Amino acid sequence: MIKRIKLRALLIGGFITLLFVVLLIRVFTLQVVKGQDWHERAVFQWTRNVTIPASRGMITDRNGDVLASDIPAYTVIVNPAVIHENGLENEIIEGLHNILGKDESELKELVNAKKDGKYRPGREVRNEGWKVDETKKAQIDDFNKELMDQLEKEKKGMETGLGLLKEQKRYYPNGTLAAHILGYTDRNGEAVAGLEAYIDDYLKGTPGEMKYESDRQGDQLPQANMVYKPAFNGKNVKLTIDDTIQYYIEDAMKETYEQYKPISMTVIAANPKTMEILGMANLPTFNPNTYWDPATDQKDFFNYAVKATYEPGSTFKIVTLAGAVQERLFNPNAFYQSGQIYVKGTHTPLHDIVRSGWGQITYLEGVKRSSNVAFVKLGSEMLGKDRLLKYINDFGFGQKTGIELPGEISKTINLPGPVEVATASYGHGVSVTPIQQLAAISAVANGGKLLKPHIIKEITDPDNGKVIKSTNTDVVRQVISPEAAKETSSYLEQVVADRAIGTGKHAYIEGYRVAGKTGTAVKYGPDLKPDYSKSVVSFIGFAPVNDPKIALIVIVDQPNDPDVGGGMVAAPIFKKIVSQALPYMGVPKSNTKKTSNGKTTVERPEAPTLTKLAVKDAKQKLLNAGVDFETIGKGASVIRQFPAAGTPMSPGQRIYLLTEETDKMTVPDLKGESLRDALDILTLLKCSVTVQGEGYVSEQLVTDKNGKRSVQLTLKPVKDDETSEDASSSSTEGGSISEDTSADDLADGKSGKEAGDN
Repeated sequence: MIKRIKLRALLIGGFITLLFVVLLIRVFTLQVVKGQDWHERAVFQWTRNVTIPASRGMITDRNGDVLASDIPAYTVIVNPAVIHENGLENEIIEGLHNILGKDESELKELVNAKKDGKYRPGREVRNEGWKVDETKKAQIDDFNKELMDQLEKEKKGMETGLGLLKEQKRYYPNGTLAAHILGYTDRNGEAVAGLEAYIDDYLKGTPGEMKYESDRQGDQLPQANMVYKPAFNGKNVKLTIDDTIQYYIEDAMKETYEQYKPISMTVIAANPKTMEILGMANLPTFNPNTYWDPATDQKDFFNYAVKATYEPGSTFKIVTLAGAVQERLFNPNAFYQSGQIYVKGTHTPLHDIVRSGWGQITYLEGVKRSSNVAFVKLGSEMLGKDRLLKYINDFGFGQKTGIELPGEISKTINLPGPVEVATASYGHGVSVTPIQQLAAISAVANGGKLLKPHIIKEITDPDNGKVIKSTNTDVVRQVISPEAAKETSSYLEQVVADRAIGTGKHAYIEGYRVAGKTGTAVKYGPDLKPDYSKSVVSFIGFAPVNDPKIALIVIVDQPNDPDVGGGMVAAPIFKKIVSQALPYMGVPKSNTKKTSNGKTTVERPEAPTLTKLAVKDAKQKLLNAGVDFETIGKGASVIRQFPAAGTPMSPGQRIYLLTEETDKMTVPDLKGESLRDALDILTLLKCSVTVQGEGYVSEQLVTDKNGKRSVQLTLKPVKDDETSEDASSSSTEGGSISEDTSADDLADGKSGKEAGDN
């Protein structure tokens, strides 16, 4: 018996000892072996870690006007448990439906949300209630107050189950303005497109944090340790664009977009002396504040200015012209046979817009009329493949410009054979981007320097205002000499100044000297044949010629009228934008001056003295002055001029130079001339005139009685004398356009639709 008791005591004691040993081991394991781990878990439970968000940097225009910034935003939250406790389900559903426009069935699902059989404590109302603005917040606050008043009357709790979580969101105060430049951030604040994505590392900043010890309710404990790491806000970015010029651009584009319903439009403006981008826009466009709108198509986000290539057509002739001038191959007074030309080794000719041509004309007239034949002779016969390709590359084609925008593309330009050399001379068979074209025309405007385009002016630290990065003018290379650039500009000015035959006449701006070039590229269908109902029309130019302040390119992809060209559609857009931008930029008109009392008066410049000058010298004098002119006769010197020297000239008025005695000259063909121009010529020839009808000269009858010549003019109104340009194929990524084709295919096109206001 005693032994059993002792045995039991021994067993119990041993068991207790074993338990004690196990307990000691467990305590040792928890407090020593895993002590640090458990300590960290405990600290984690009573430590609160609060993230301090960093504000995204502002984006402004060159004058400091805000284009993108962070603003307070509020997310609507519902608490199903509280809502059901107070019986506010129907009121909440109806009220939020009216304020946010969210579907009632979706709201009902949120209000009735459960987990493990219990109503959930909190749900965000997405997407309609996610990061709403101050207006919606005020409506929610008013609605919440109404619910609280209702609860007070019913003597229920004071919580409605409806609340707002304060956050921040990206806001674009001007809506669609400069959307393709800015891009956007998604609703989580992540950069998606445009400059927002391209310079995200500068804009996004670094979030901070705050750590502190707290009780079970999350309140900070007295005298508790706290670790504070401040947030560093994103850097502010100032762009080169001017929001006023940007508005001029987008406003002018909308008018044409509504009229011609094209697939897309692109306009870029720059200061040609620095290549700072003053404005850039595409249509269709989008609103970065509501990028998720179902009505927004994916193509609306595409920035054609840097991401699309297209076949330029006759705007590309500026390269051929500049190269020929630089190499001293271009003689504006030399004659050639217009109409058609054969490329070596081919049996099908390349044509001008008028297949029969205009007869023997000067190269300057060929530039004004945008004669394909003239440019084939300049590019293929005079410059040749190697020099033409050199100027194409030197002007920046076939390589990215390096502008600070995402997605820029470029296509290499090769000229494998004589046909490709000939057609490239007038802009066929080459693919370029709008930004490349603008950089090239700016090189002509600024004295021959190809510059790298920039859209970022400077980046500053918002905390101290210091500039951490600024953009300078970057010269890529000197393409042509300043003298050659000035001469090329004078010829391009004639394209606009000649109101009779200049293809760019619709870009003429009274009081400003404008240089430019039109372009029309006919698209090709799946069968590689030209589709004359579809084309890409464009205009590129700069002003004022004597001191360029703005260069502009306008591209309209497939206007709904197949009979219009770059001169009809794109040139007027250029005119509207530039005629607004130059006065805004403080550029005075050349025919205005301020009087002593501060009033502005219009001056009419006097016709210069040109008689007795050699024809070559007279023409050069007028080219330098940007005055349109026409030579009558084939003499070597100027015998008489109209208007006479010292006569005040009207804006855009042409000067006529008579080089032969009138009794030895035949009356030139005046068909197609305006009445004013016809009268000026006949006055110079000392002919009496009778006129029938109104409009433009359609017929003329010359009679000679007793040695006195008389001319009867018959006038008829005509449709817009705009024509469309050289039948080029096009290739536009993201927007349209088709494959290259051969010169023989080009020549087989329909007469009168194959080349244009060039």
